[in-house]
Amino acid sequence: MFTGIVRERGRIVGVESSGASGDGLRLRVEAPATASGAAPGDSVSVAGCCLTATAVSDGQLEFDAVPETILRSNLKGLSEGAQVNLEPALRVGDPLGGHYVQGHVDGVGRVRSVEEEGDGTRLWLDLEPDLLHYCVEKGSIAVDGVSLTIAALDKRGLAIALVPHTLRETTLAALRPGDEVNLEADLLAKYVERLVRR
Repeated sequence: MFTGIVRERGRIVGVESSGASGDGLRLRVEAPATASGAAPGDSVSVAGCCLTATAVSDGQLEFDAVPETILRSNLKGLSEGAQVNLEPALRVGDPLGGHYVQGHVDGVGRVRSVEEEGDGTRLWLDLEPDLLHYCVEKGSIAVDGVSLTIAALDKRGLAIALVPHTLRETTLAALRPGDEVNLEADLLAKYVERLVRR
């Protein structure tokens, strides 16, 4: 479980195929702060994907992503030098500053536009209809692992108002039109839908 509050921006220092058939992905991430408190077997949100650390040494962490994760996320597009948002798993007693985030990516959205808005930025994302229907104005969504509030909706997607702190501390300031982002809808919305359908 995570909160969507990014603790560090890591840098990809290695990407290679993994698994017997080569359809997995092994990532090596340089992240001194996260690595200092991590051990093999720990869960870490990497760009919004809950991954298990398979090795930790010298300020770096290694992760294996399985085909299901690769299919549902933007991890396959990562290359050496790319930055990723990182958050260690929530521990008992940690403050819940964002919202409940599982690190289970529901799908990939595409950046429609990025516009300056006062000291911040308004980010419009296009979503698939089956993901958009979980979204409500002033509700929560995780974008590349960042807990954010939905500012507006239209038939194609949603808008988010990014404050200066978020732009400084996460990878979202580097987004440009056409970029893909990992999205996780609010967990509560998915459970409510399931119960109502029954």
